[in-house]
Amino acid sequence: MTRKIASRLKAGVAAAAILALAATLVGPAWAFCGFYVAQADAKLFNKSSKVVLVRDGDKTSITMANDYQGEPKEFAIVVPVPTFIERKQIGVVEMATIDHLDAFTAPRLVEYRDEDPCNPPPMPVAAMSRGAPHMLAFAGDAGGRYRGVTVEATYDVGEYDVSILSAKESGGLVNWLADNGYRIPAGAERVLGSYIKQNMRFFVAKVNLDRMQLIGSGYLRPLQVRYETAKFMLPLRLGTVNADGPQDLIVYALTRTGRVETTNYRTVKLPTGMDVPLYVKDEFGKFYQALFERAVARENMRAVFVEYAWDMGWCDPCAAKPMTFKELVELGARWVESDEDAPFAVRRGVAASAFVTRLHVRYDAAHFPEDLAFMETHDRENFQGRYVLRHPWKGTASCPAAASYRASLPARFKQEAQNLAGLTGWDAKEIATRMEAAGQPARGK
Repeated sequence: MTRKIASRLKAGVAAAAILALAATLVGPAWAFCGFYVAQADAKLFNKSSKVVLVRDGDKTSITMANDYQGEPKEFAIVVPVPTFIERKQIGVVEMATIDHLDAFTAPRLVEYRDEDPCNPPPMPVAAMSRGAPHMLAFAGDAGGRYRGVTVEATYDVGEYDVSILSAKESGGLVNWLADNGYRIPAGAERVLGSYIKQNMRFFVAKVNLDRMQLIGSGYLRPLQVRYETAKFMLPLRLGTVNADGPQDLIVYALTRTGRVETTNYRTVKLPTGMDVPLYVKDEFGKFYQALFERAVARENMRAVFVEYAWDMGWCDPCAAKPMTFKELVELGARWVESDEDAPFAVRRGVAASAFVTRLHVRYDAAHFPEDLAFMETHDRENFQGRYVLRHPWKGTASCPAAASYRASLPARFKQEAQNLAGLTGWDAKEIATRMEAAGQPARGK
């Protein structure tokens, strides 16, 4: 089978919790009264992977969507897990479900139009913050070459062949992986050894081409693994072993309680809520990439950034249709139950029991030497990366308020220019020139 995987980004991307190895290896707009016009989803970033992390007490679900592109036979993953994994704890998820969650939580651009200054509308009510094992003996050890390695189980999971391994020595584990078609990059043995010292097992999966062809899928579906552990963490270091530069990882953390943050790195909310020039509408992706890169630089690539934190019962403004209860359960939020045919108000009350935090981290081995450790908080204050376009009133109103309004516009445009320069690091003179061409003179007096 020579069909290429229909992933969108570059090959060889290693995600958190994933070592990608070669195998030759809508809801209503509640109160802002503006509307969403663009989003900055995960597709903006090269070398980007997505992980949905669901936590309910000690129950953990990890769904891994690695942006790999290449021959299916050349894809495999190795994931450290804290306990033995049974077949019923493994599944596949449709990529469309993760794409939906990505779109729902993505940083967004919203648009407003100034009202007639002589006939202002009633003030809206703000609503931004609404609180509320069986062991299988390993056969054919090749004279001790796989010393300390036990294959505890093997499973067929969709288009994947999955093995659960335990190991006592990293050398034996590396030999087993290499002899079974996994190309191990330099440095992997040391990192694998650190997980062995923590008594972690290894979830190993690669593509079964015959089953993939039988299923008829042209792409690899995300793998999900569920288990119970007191440790709320995500293995990150394996993702740096064969990386050729910094990686982007987006974590969508779903809990009952509230916002999730990291405990061993700074958790930083990105700047939000600022007005920006109108021309940004045509290049929002470029704008957000520059904003994120500037934030990473300011933190010396040692922070995890919050892009979205909100209960799943509502959105404002909505960058995508609300997630269905079926999708939330598919991703691992199995405490969510509701009748899909119930009125929105009823469904909303149940969906609010799920709170999502979107975390974005750019990492490499030098700046992120430890795996990500998390904690749940009871903070349910809503937050989103949100950037605002405001169109001036173009009418011919002649009341005193209109004259005052028009006189205020140059200062407003100047502030928008300063906001854009501060967020992105773009040249102030070029910003002013672009604004003037769009009818927003921003140079001031």
